[in-house]
Amino acid sequence: MPTPRTFTISLPSKLAREVDKIAKQESRTRSELFREAVRQYIVRRQRWEQLFAYGDELARERGWTETDVDRAVEEYRHDRR
Repeated sequence: MPTPRTFTISLPSKLAREVDKIAKQESRTRSELFREAVRQYIVRRQRWEQLFAYGDELARERGWTETDVDRAVEEYRHDRR
């Protein structure tokens, strides 16, 4: 297993208290919570990247320009109001 790296972070007091509260409720360490949070962030970010790549591919296949996509998004948002 690779050697773990240590990071030092600063949190606002309110957020730090919330982290400590959750860690205590779940009988976990702060490090465990932060590792899980970072893993979840990475997965979510990768999913967004895949979604945008799919959108780019779909737009290319259909011959849509960025302007076409922007217009479609605006129309959709307007219709939802």
